Amino acid sequence: MTALAADMLMGIAFFLIVEGLVYALAPRLVKLIAEQIPAMSEERLRLFGVVTLAIGVGLVWLVRG
Repeated sequence: MTALAADMLMGIAFFLIVEGLVYALAPRLVKLIAEQIPAMSEERLRLFGVVTLAIGVGLVWLVRG
């Protein structure tokens, strides 16, 4: 397995771990947020996505830098 493939697999694994923790530790909060998403504007959701993406890229850059 190449280093890139191993890094990608590790990233997916960490994503699944975090997602699992959220659902295991705060299922009520997940349901509350899921109920509120349809009422949010597309611009707000897009902004949240871009900010989250930037934070993720920044963290990877810091760790791998």
